[in-house]
Amino acid sequence: MFQFNHFNFNVNNLEESLCFYKEAFGLEVISEYEDQEKDFKLVYLTDHKTGFRLELTYLKAHETPYDLGELEYHLALETDDFEVAYQKHKDMGIICYENQDMGIYFVEDPTGYWIEVVPSKKK
Repeated sequence: MFQFNHFNFNVNNLEESLCFYKEAFGLEVISEYEDQEKDFKLVYLTDHKTGFRLELTYLKAHETPYDLGELEYHLALETDDFEVAYQKHKDMGIICYENQDMGIYFVEDPTGYWIEVVPSKKK
């Protein structure tokens, strides 16, 4: 009856966030919406593999950093080449937490959201 559609992150700097998600994960803009008054803009990113989209919301009047609470939530992306992804993110300086026992790590985006990187399950 239901299926996932998208997940939202509000961002302080849309262009910086778009560059981050493109460089770090290869996500690309699939659609955009801007209201007539240009008070806000919604940009949807895709991985071109799943139907899931990440919505970045930019609110022009919101000039202060977002209160992200204790960051007890996150978005997770998987990769079929974990070692290459890890080295890329390490070189970018965006790894904020590693759990070697679980074989995962987290990166932090420009707004402060954490994204978990997990290896693909090999069958």
